[in-house]
Amino acid sequence: MALNCSQSGRGIGPVFPDLSAEDSEDFGPTQIESLCMNCYQNGMTRLLLTKIPFFREIIVSSFACDNCGWVNNEIQSAGKIQEQGVRYTVHVSSRQDLNREVVKADSASTKIPELDFEIPPFTQKGALSTVEGLIDRAVGGLEQNQPARKATDPDVAYKVEEFIEKLKKLKELETPFTLVIDDPSGNSFIENPYAPQKDEALMITHYKRNAKQDSMLGLQEWTQEEKKTENIQEDLRNEVLQFPTNCPECNASAETNMKLVQIPHFKEVIIMATNCEACGHRTNEVKSGGATEPLGTKISLWITDPSDMTRDLLKSETCSIAIPELEFELGMGILGGKFTTLEGLLADVKELIVTKNPFFIGDSNDPEKFVKLKEFASKLDEIMLGKKEAHLILNDPAGNSYLQNLYAPDPDPQMTIEKYERTFEQNEELGLNDMKTENYQPQKNGQIVQ
Repeated sequence: MALNCSQSGRGIGPVFPDLSAEDSEDFGPTQIESLCMNCYQNGMTRLLLTKIPFFREIIVSSFACDNCGWVNNEIQSAGKIQEQGVRYTVHVSSRQDLNREVVKADSASTKIPELDFEIPPFTQKGALSTVEGLIDRAVGGLEQNQPARKATDPDVAYKVEEFIEKLKKLKELETPFTLVIDDPSGNSFIENPYAPQKDEALMITHYKRNAKQDSMLGLQEWTQEEKKTENIQEDLRNEVLQFPTNCPECNASAETNMKLVQIPHFKEVIIMATNCEACGHRTNEVKSGGATEPLGTKISLWITDPSDMTRDLLKSETCSIAIPELEFELGMGILGGKFTTLEGLLADVKELIVTKNPFFIGDSNDPEKFVKLKEFASKLDEIMLGKKEAHLILNDPAGNSYLQNLYAPDPDPQMTIEKYERTFEQNEELGLNDMKTENYQPQKNGQIVQ
């Protein structure tokens, strides 16, 4: 294939010139007279073959009909389907972020998690636009059938109108929001205005496509066995599993509920809850769905505002808790694993130390300890109400604990996360020193089993 061509007799140049805001006389769009699918008269299609810096070649097509005024614009990748899919996550917090150029392929889905909004793949044509342009396009798509909705189902039309207003307010940037473009073909793109330097507000993740995504792109047939496996995995994530167990309090028969939950910007965890109908005892526990991390994690949060109490928090059974201002430390395993909020964790600490403490109530009540525990409870209440500032330190040698970053994907100014090498004693406590996973050969009666 020739790499150079002549357009309109203006000279020889590259097939895919770099994308530029300035008009180029030598490499303008190719114009083709074509049929309008709205009025069936002839209109004009303009094709532009161009290259986006730090990305790849694309074909931009634009159709306009002078007879009925109908227009249609779309974009197609001029390259092959990439070896891996790509997911762009951008934290939009300024006007510059709204002006980021975006290439959205047909196969890409668009999500705004804050509004629980998603545009599935292959429901829109590919587009070369901006973040603001994608929002306007979504608003236009929702407004298109509003007159019919108002006539047939006013309640639905009213809810759609409310949602449209929420989309429009995103452009006012009263609160930052997140835009996620997930493209299994790997041919979508969000501009990094700081290229080649790193963009702190943009996260790019490349991933291996599954069988369903390969089938969607026409790369291979999605077999019945692969569909069954995919459905089983999806069911495990969506359903609450139940299995019989005994109540730890009265030993009566009970049911334990278990569910897999994906924590954003962290990992998958398993939530387990048991409710005994015989004695009313309830327990809940959280376990990590992954392996022990290579490094331990120490999370420090400076609590300054009541809004900090709403942060999601995962405390694994190997995590210890410390509040230096109260000279308080709680060792690993005492509260077990919990998936709650920061307020919920502090409430559990108060209940464990004060309410359920045998030295606080009953005949064994010590007046001196009573005063100290009452003072401790009062200080905890002040922290939860935002009247007292304090540090919360979560130290997990297994690296399986998590505290929500309210500014994600940007760094949280009130929180620091430190990764560290475990000591021999910590590895011993986690049972890692005697765990052999490399060059392992199973043995039976002292003999290696082949």
